[in-house]
Amino acid sequence: MEIEAPPPRRRALIGLTPLIDVVFILLVFFMLASSFLDWRLLPLHATSGTALAAAEQAPLRVHVAADGGIRLQDRAVEPGGLARALGARLAEAPGRAVVVQPEGDLPLQRLVAVLDQVRAAGASQVTLAGE
Repeated sequence: MEIEAPPPRRRALIGLTPLIDVVFILLVFFMLASSFLDWRLLPLHATSGTALAAAEQAPLRVHVAADGGIRLQDRAVEPGGLARALGARLAEAPGRAVVVQPEGDLPLQRLVAVLDQVRAAGASQVTLAGE
């Protein structure tokens, strides 16, 4: 007596084309939906403290100490009053450049807050200088 072996089963083929299509659609969606630009950026030019070019008028210097103290042209300014004091100086000479010089241990958030005040004062030419 002979027993017949069942015929071999065919493996079901899984098509990868629908999976690739879904991944491609998701890729296109996230590329179009995301934005890599921040429109609220303040353009800065990084230079060293001695590499500033001589302009028609000397730039206004804003020194930011690590402890949070702010000095405008070697005069102490209260932290919330920088925009007002700098705005008064820029009203006299609107095209004047502003140089922000932070100390080395200054937290980045504090520097950004000072740059926001410089922007609120109406400065159009802002340079970030190292020590």
